[in-house]
Amino acid sequence: MNQAPVFAALGDPTRLALLAKLADGRSQSIARLSSGGAMTRQAITKHLRVLEDAKLVKSVRAGREVKFAFRPDAVAGARSYLDEIARQWDGALARLKTFVED
Repeated sequence: MNQAPVFAALGDPTRLALLAKLADGRSQSIARLSSGGAMTRQAITKHLRVLEDAKLVKSVRAGREVKFAFRPDAVAGARSYLDEIARQWDGALARLKTFVED
């Protein structure tokens, strides 16, 4: 799976803050997510759509309201990707160390 959309979505502080609010596992409405902040509902909606496109959140209609929920599987996929990159670097550095020491 292409991880670029996930990393692009996570690269914005507002979207990270929204994910932090949703990380407790409860679905929340745009009204709730935008309460107490300086951003408009339209701006929050735009950020939520980016998160949804990256499969970091899902939206569910509840009557007239749309609620958003965190999807931890996308973060788990990104973490697996980073773990694989780390293993590759560890291997490359081990080979370099062996080469330098010999």
